[in-house]
Amino acid sequence: MANSAAKFAVRKRTGGINITPFVDVLLVVLVIFILTSNASIPGIKVDLPKASASVALEKPKTKAITIDNAGNVFLDAYPVTLPELEERLRTEKALAPDFPVIVRGDASVQYAKVIDVLDLLRRIELNQIGLVTGKQK
Repeated sequence: MANSAAKFAVRKRTGGINITPFVDVLLVVLVIFILTSNASIPGIKVDLPKASASVALEKPKTKAITIDNAGNVFLDAYPVTLPELEERLRTEKALAPDFPVIVRGDASVQYAKVIDVLDLLRRIELNQIGLVTGKQK
């Protein structure tokens, strides 16, 4: 009888550190890192022209203007007309006067459409403008 009581008695843990909570926290941090690392400048998929050297212009408040191969204009992945684009950029400039703008034009888009957007940015008096290109192979 004494043997059976000892068999079911509570046993003390033998030393060591329980790392299960630590692993759980690390997995949560890893998932958060993966989700936020994929968050880049929003926009429409376009075929960018190639350049020998490109500079990263990504900043938290960067506005991305995309012109696809059909000549449609997008502001942060939302389709806009040129007057709507001007209105939204003026509103943003009133909130933060010195925000960067990048222009992503498809390689096959008409050059005049890109010039129209650049003229609009000059009228609004935005100083931080970048043209996005891809890397040459």
